[in-house]
Amino acid sequence: MQTFLSIAFYVGMAVLVIVLFVGIANLARTDANQASRSNKLMRLRIFVQAIVIAILVALGALAGAFKIGF
Repeated sequence: MQTFLSIAFYVGMAVLVIVLFVGIANLARTDANQASRSNKLMRLRIFVQAIVIAILVALGALAGAFKIGF
């Protein structure tokens, strides 16, 4: 499970970087849909970041960095 989450973390980070660079490249465009596209890319980046952070927390839990339980 830890190996799967490690791979998912790196894939998620790669997707995050790609979305970030597409968003930065979109800033250079001057068409009518640029603002709408920029907003959608920002929402996508935040969604991907949330997933990557959740995977990172799960990796920490599996590695024993903190205890989950009552």
